[in-house]
Amino acid sequence: MTTYSHSRLSTFEQCKYKYKLQYIDKAKVDTPTTIEAFMGDLVHRTLEKLYNDLKFQKLNELNELLNFFNQTWEKEYTDVILIAKSQYTAENYREMGIKYITDYYNQYHPFNQLTILGLETQDRLTLPDGNQYHVRIDKLACKDTTYYVCDYKTNSRMKDQEEADEDRQLAMYSIWVKDKFKDAKKVILLWHMLAFNKEAVSERTEELLKKLQEETFELIKEVEACKEFPTNVTKLCDYCVFKSMCPSFKHESELEEKQPKEFKEDEGVQFVDKYTKLQEEKKQIETELEQLKELMVQFAAQKGLDVIYGSNKKASVKAYDKVIYPENKEEFITLLKGRGLYEEFSMVCYAKLNSAILKENIDKEIIEKTTKDKDFRISISKRNETEE
Repeated sequence: MTTYSHSRLSTFEQCKYKYKLQYIDKAKVDTPTTIEAFMGDLVHRTLEKLYNDLKFQKLNELNELLNFFNQTWEKEYTDVILIAKSQYTAENYREMGIKYITDYYNQYHPFNQLTILGLETQDRLTLPDGNQYHVRIDKLACKDTTYYVCDYKTNSRMKDQEEADEDRQLAMYSIWVKDKFKDAKKVILLWHMLAFNKEAVSERTEELLKKLQEETFELIKEVEACKEFPTNVTKLCDYCVFKSMCPSFKHESELEEKQPKEFKEDEGVQFVDKYTKLQEEKKQIETELEQLKELMVQFAAQKGLDVIYGSNKKASVKAYDKVIYPENKEEFITLLKGRGLYEEFSMVCYAKLNSAILKENIDKEIIEKTTKDKDFRISISKRNETEE
């Protein structure tokens, strides 16, 4: 059986190829982490120190925590850490971390609002299918019979209520809390949004938790049945430590290592440049053909011709009736159905049929009548463009 976690499942949802590299191939990378993850980890460790020391009745002063943060930063920071936003420096992120810790300290001092039960918990929730779900809670606390599953977030975007109410991570942890602490009458999911010095709060009913478990099981089934791991290009790719190994960016990484002359001589660069040039020429030719068509129609009408002769070819100019359908296509289709004509004139939607066959979501007899083959399509875009 496998141990799953929120980050593991989220990686699969984000990009199946990244999932393969990280969890199946266990690929080693030159870039160990991103600056956002590095800073977030140190903020977590600093707040963990705060509460760990409180267990021994030692309340750290703010400057003690900031010293711990800064000293750890100096000791562990390296230049190979990825900074995707080149307009900012590591120092900018260090100052952000200092602000997050300072704001948190000032807001919750003297930190006696709740009883702390666990920090960075390391436990497993056994799922009905026998798999394990990793439970790592930043801060688990309670007040009487109300339990709090707390998570520190260093995101630069505030979590809205809808997002909090749909979050899988803390909700799955709350299932573990209810199983482990029998006196828990209520479990509050609480995110400390450190960049905004605010809290986001959510609570789930038993019905919602049951639905969440079912959705998680279905996702795990999809993960375990997955045999193909395609890339998924989004803006998050700039923060991926596997970027140089990804088929969508590997060639770009190779080009960045080349000198200008080597760059121009690269076979791939030449292919794309020539393909782009021909595509542009094709578009220009198609525009000119449309313009010429209009001129030839006008010429034939002026001369009373239906055939125009050239040096070696001739062009036939024939008028035909063109049907223009109403803009409201749904209303028109309803009319056809009402007259019993829709089936006679409708066509198979091959895009939907292809998808159903490939996903095997259709009658097996239909699938057996078809075969599968690999095909390729090429699309051109600017080098810095990524999909949403």
